[in-house]
Amino acid sequence: MWVEMVANEGEGSRFNLVIAIALAATLLLVLMLPMAFAAGKDTAYSAYDQSQGAGQITDVRATLGNGEVGDITGLGYEMGNTISTPMLVNDWQNPHRTLLMVIAPEKPIGETEAQAIFEFVTEEGGKVIVASDNKNANVLAGKFGLTYYNDPLFDNDQVYEVVNEDGDIERHPTNVWGLHSFNKDISEMQEGELSTGCSDTALATRTIDSCRMPVMYRGPSGIQVGGLESDDPESNDYVERDVNVLAYASPGAFIDILGDGSEGNVENDAPGDIALSVRIDYPGITAMDKLRGTGSSNEYGELLVTGSIVFFADDEVFANQYWTLERAQEAGLDANCAGATCWQRDISGGTWSGNYEYVHTLIWDMMEFDNGDLAQSIATGRGNFHIVFDESRHVTGVASQPFIETISTIVLLTSDNFLKWLIILNLGLLLLVSIMVVPEKANWRHVFDLTRFRERPTKVNSSDYRQRVQKALFAKVRVFYDLTRDQMALKTPAEVQTMIGDPRLVELAYSTSRTYSPQELRELLIAIRKWGKK
Repeated sequence: MWVEMVANEGEGSRFNLVIAIALAATLLLVLMLPMAFAAGKDTAYSAYDQSQGAGQITDVRATLGNGEVGDITGLGYEMGNTISTPMLVNDWQNPHRTLLMVIAPEKPIGETEAQAIFEFVTEEGGKVIVASDNKNANVLAGKFGLTYYNDPLFDNDQVYEVVNEDGDIERHPTNVWGLHSFNKDISEMQEGELSTGCSDTALATRTIDSCRMPVMYRGPSGIQVGGLESDDPESNDYVERDVNVLAYASPGAFIDILGDGSEGNVENDAPGDIALSVRIDYPGITAMDKLRGTGSSNEYGELLVTGSIVFFADDEVFANQYWTLERAQEAGLDANCAGATCWQRDISGGTWSGNYEYVHTLIWDMMEFDNGDLAQSIATGRGNFHIVFDESRHVTGVASQPFIETISTIVLLTSDNFLKWLIILNLGLLLLVSIMVVPEKANWRHVFDLTRFRERPTKVNSSDYRQRVQKALFAKVRVFYDLTRDQMALKTPAEVQTMIGDPRLVELAYSTSRTYSPQELRELLIAIRKWGKK
């Protein structure tokens, strides 16, 4: 005799099937959407992908780290990257000595990520460089009172020429140069400072407050500079900060909104003050680090640092093809910008040897190297300062994209307090719904399959067949009426017969003279199995 215990089998199976289908559909959606997004797209502006040499920023990582590019030896910064999300920036060690580089975000920066970066700069003294030519960085830029245009910048006055592979000169108004300061708003610089190019000596000695350097752009947009309510000294939320436009496009530049390249079309935005690069500093932030003059390598204390963020209106500023002079010449550029309307008319002594010269000097100026309270053992070594590339904003391979998105989602859900409590609430609601959907468990009942005893004829004495069938009948009746063994024993034969109801089965239970053939017993076993289901 085989006996199975089942309860509400149909209802439970259907509920489990629905749950399984829902989970499978969710998992499939989570996996397929990132793969669909990544399909047909190549990774660009990555610090680690060598597949598109000129279109990546691997030279940036090499020259700032411990690599070599041509005759340039790396500066020795400690390099790193984040592939999931930049929301963890405030958990990094020594944020005031860490620079996050967000170059060419191919996916929009979300609100939670933007807020984390904002706090990294304004509360932890962190350093950030953002380079974009579209609105993907606008949520982050908006935290600082800036807005990226989402269309290309045309500038016929600040344009450079390129010699193509055929030797022909190409001149296009999206090839834009800009004269950049390092830490001053150019509208506040003196005339002599504006016309002075940064010499090699000035760069070597870091006397860079009163000069400008050319930087090459290729297809930039522009940045609109606004303000924040916290800029008002009378506001209760006032925060001290320095907003400096490092470079403007020419007054005649415009944003090609319509895509027709028409300077005279009034629908193409031409405000006259389109910024190419903006730096915002937050001085007076308290940080913990080793102090100068403490005499003990383990003695730390408080010091004041400055949080800094710089926005560029083009990711090509950091691309390999414009990073060094050697690469730029391969792309058809000239060190002196000869033959075009270039910077020689505006500054003296302003040669260009790749965007590398400007950017690495800018980074030095943003970091705490000149902080008089920082221990010399730290301030004198670039290896004590970190540069982290945000690789999470780039499209990766189709196979790896679900993994990257899963990590980002997990970090997002576990890093935000509101989302954490929202998850807990949803799990509680799901449990409550499950309890309400699953019906109350009914009384357990036996399901008999006694016909299978004939599968072992050599192991069962045929004289015991009837006795076994009788026991099976009484067991099923007892369980059907939800009786214990003691309660069943107290029932009179008349009560049991009434409970059975089937004359054939009553005879089986109580007749002492009736004999049964094996075939009759098999028929009775079928009747016992069906009993109670009507």
